[in-house]
Amino acid sequence: MLSFKEFCTTKTLVALGLGQFLSLLITSTGLSSSELARRGINAPTSQSFLNYVFLAIVYGSIMLYRKEALKAKWYYYAILSLVDVEANFLVVKAYQYTSITSVMLLDCWSIPCVMVLTWFFLSTKYRFKKIAGVVVCVAGLVMVVFSDVHAGDRSGGSNPRKGDALVIAGATLYAISNVSEEFLVKNADRVELMSLLGFFGAIISAIQIDNNRSILECNEVKSIHWSVGAALPFFGFAVAMFLFYSLVPILLKVWM
Repeated sequence: MLSFKEFCTTKTLVALGLGQFLSLLITSTGLSSSELARRGINAPTSQSFLNYVFLAIVYGSIMLYRKEALKAKWYYYAILSLVDVEANFLVVKAYQYTSITSVMLLDCWSIPCVMVLTWFFLSTKYRFKKIAGVVVCVAGLVMVVFSDVHAGDRSGGSNPRKGDALVIAGATLYAISNVSEEFLVKNADRVELMSLLGFFGAIISAIQIDNNRSILECNEVKSIHWSVGAALPFFGFAVAMFLFYSLVPILLKVWM
């Protein structure tokens, strides 16, 4: 058992503070997506596009200033970006069908997925307490899905089962993305990761928007009806996502 003094190190306090702020940012993205869905704006790919543009501009400028060679192959970032774009699409799309509560809870499915992937690919070891915590988490997620399937009313969304399936699929892709980011942060460079993730993510998002077609959605651009009330959550989502993407690699660095 750690003493209180051993626990309250600068590293631990910084990690806890970052973790809480990241949780706040995720909550902000959920509220923004839920508000856009309530207003009838159905544009999951468009919402994420601006975030990738911000990443490409900010971190791409730093990379150009450094003039350094890439530390990882460019196609690693292209594959990661594809996974990340579709993960964002699936989770944001889910707000059209289910409640914000279900989305936020089911998004935790990424936790057991991350544990399995890090154990298999990064040789991370987990103790019994952590495994037991994940089992409890998964049990709770099953109860959420069961509740949505057998809900008597549909006040939480037009199709809760479809929404839950989208969140679980998106959370699985998030896990792949997060583990890949951890690997690249450890073996490449944080700025390089953010820059190329933004660059390829913006291209992939733009292609999907330009074709009016994503994995499960067509004609999303035509569904956007702009107003002041809609613009605020739209840009708020992009800013919150930009900050989240920027801070996650820092948190990973802290715990190395």
